[in-house]
Amino acid sequence: MAPVLLREIFNTRCRKKSFLFSALYAAFIFGGRHLMNKRAKFELRKPLVLWSLSLAVFSIFGAVRTGAYMLYILMTKGLKQSVCDQSFYNGPVSKFWAYAFVLSKAPELGDTIFIILRKQKLIFLHWYHHITVLLYSWYSYKDMVAGGGWFMTMNYGVHAVMYSYYALRAAGFRVSRKFAMFITLSQITQMLIGCVVNYLVFSWMQQGQCHSHVQNIIWSSLMYLSYFVLFCHFFFEAYIGKTRKARKAD
Repeated sequence: MAPVLLREIFNTRCRKKSFLFSALYAAFIFGGRHLMNKRAKFELRKPLVLWSLSLAVFSIFGAVRTGAYMLYILMTKGLKQSVCDQSFYNGPVSKFWAYAFVLSKAPELGDTIFIILRKQKLIFLHWYHHITVLLYSWYSYKDMVAGGGWFMTMNYGVHAVMYSYYALRAAGFRVSRKFAMFITLSQITQMLIGCVVNYLVFSWMQQGQCHSHVQNIIWSSLMYLSYFVLFCHFFFEAYIGKTRKARKAD
């Protein structure tokens, strides 16, 4: 299917549906937590292993395929072209992984199902991130905005490591705490780079060299900045704060 047609389908069918999916997702969160209050938690260990492993494999392939393309553009045509490049959306290989990336934001909402049914702690960052990424991705795909190659490749890369970690943990393997810290630091770095890319897009857009919209850049920047703050707060609470409490207890 031609990439132009794929984007048209998203424009006519999926942009509005992204709000519907987000609303249903939010309703499930609050409704599901209420229903599980008086019920015993489900283990769901085997389904969680399969789920996490599937997303890990998908993300690894996505990271390799989009990463190879972005590296080629970066090495042969430079940073500006890698940021402003629109051929990422139309390339023989990258167009499929760009489309797959956008589609994947819907099934990734399934992560929350396991958290609720297993009665684990559900933090604001988790569901806020899922909703906003879904909305932004589905609205930006058709416009082929500059910076998309960087955004998607970074997300694939971080998710490849993150879901591999989830799969190992669900399978019962003991994984070093440093691995979890590395993932969170990678996410924080991703948000910083996302802000830098948005700045570059805005700067080069003024010169007529980057295709984007001021509104898109504003929303994307606000999204990345909010993620940066939330992930930094999570890192402090999960690792630094707990370490200090453990030392005081000793």
